[in-house]
Amino acid sequence: MLFNSIDFAIFLPIMFILYWFITNKNLKLQNLLIVVASYVFYGWWDWRFLSLILFSTVIDYSIGLKLLKEESISKRKILLWISICVNLGFLGFF
Repeated sequence: MLFNSIDFAIFLPIMFILYWFITNKNLKLQNLLIVVASYVFYGWWDWRFLSLILFSTVIDYSIGLKLLKEESISKRKILLWISICVNLGFLGFF
């Protein structure tokens, strides 16, 4: 799905309405909707790349949970750099 396509012109208002009016300001539900909408958006273009986005999501979410529990500044920096390197590695490879 391209940003200048009819599909996106239909997709965006639907997601906007769902996000602001249907989820009723429930933050967890809004976040879940955004993740699912992102997967649909990228999968619409080429479903084969969804595994890369899923992998990146799992890595970043797990590192985020570890950052929440970690108190050592040096370990937090290492975790942050791991996340950055994984994501930049994907960008560099593709």
